[in-house]
Amino acid sequence: MSNIYFTEEHNLFRESLRDFLQKEVVPHIEKWEETGHIERFIWKKFGDMGYFGLAYPEKYGGLDLDLFYTVILLEELQRINSGGFAAAIWAHAYLAMTHLNKEGDDAIKSKYLSNSISGDMIGCLCVTEPFGGSDVAGMRTTAVKDGDYYIINGSKTFITNGVYSDYMVVAAKTSPELGNKGISIFVVDSNTEGVSATKLDKLGWRASDTGEIAFDNVKVPASQLMGEEGKGFPYIMQHFALERLIMGINAHARAEYALEYTLQYMSERTTFGKSLDKYQALRHRFVDMHADMQLCKSYNYMVADQLEKGAYVVEEATISKLKSTKMADEVAYNCLQFLGGYGYMEEYPLARIFRDSRLGPIGGGTSEILKEILSKIIIDKKSYKPATQ
Repeated sequence: MSNIYFTEEHNLFRESLRDFLQKEVVPHIEKWEETGHIERFIWKKFGDMGYFGLAYPEKYGGLDLDLFYTVILLEELQRINSGGFAAAIWAHAYLAMTHLNKEGDDAIKSKYLSNSISGDMIGCLCVTEPFGGSDVAGMRTTAVKDGDYYIINGSKTFITNGVYSDYMVVAAKTSPELGNKGISIFVVDSNTEGVSATKLDKLGWRASDTGEIAFDNVKVPASQLMGEEGKGFPYIMQHFALERLIMGINAHARAEYALEYTLQYMSERTTFGKSLDKYQALRHRFVDMHADMQLCKSYNYMVADQLEKGAYVVEEATISKLKSTKMADEVAYNCLQFLGGYGYMEEYPLARIFRDSRLGPIGGGTSEILKEILSKIIIDKKSYKPATQ
């Protein structure tokens, strides 16, 4: 684990986390993959260990540690080979909780953030809509002010933790006529009257619950507005950089695990009197993939380091997700091929890696959308600025 970004403390954290995951999570993975429901007890165990509080203030029960502890958490979650379990954890800890931490007032943080850190509450982030996809500005969900309340109507889709969460961080238009300048962010209790969630059936990420959420005249106290009214779009954009980097890190870690497993398999599997790792065609393809993985990994660490130092890394994080998820898909495809018929069998890990990896270039902004964003930055010289509060 020697690396310029990781200290001895980081490495000890990685070892203890790896032990925890093997002992507490791995024995349940097959069940959760089958049922699509991650049981509540594991959230509490994560909370008790402090894993949800790595990046958050001590005031609310967090540990206020540097971003490389988060990098380690993400990498180790990929190594237990359940993209769905990993997604449920990081969608709670970084998508929902990042908004609570950055835009929530003290009352919201005291209730929602502290209970999220302890593992007593599970959160989700509701931005994507059935008609909009990556077009955040085109959202149709509205929040109309009515006295001391907002009335929310609309729908969201592809929401990780959408079915079993306790609260939702919801983006809605408070001033539809203002386009992307009319979006606001709310925290909504999932059991509020008028909120309903339908579970979606997915190709991969089977352990996580992904929901389509409907809001039918949902009455939310005005105190549940987070940050300033109308500032939702820049808040969302600001946090997209972290989400994209997370998905980039997930991708390089998933690829690294796939390569490690495949190399072990190749060293043990023999045909015509020699092991697979002695065939030049396979050796050269393997080192090509290893090299691509290392390039992505080094780049992702560099971006994480910049983000940790306060840089605004929209372009870099977008490149991280675009390139790392493409690389991971190619690695999953080829590693499955290296296993031959066994690669296609569910009892071997490559089948699930192959399915789970496929979401990489889709979720959190498709590769096509990311290329358009990068075109605007690189070709049209458009600059994205952080939201000021």
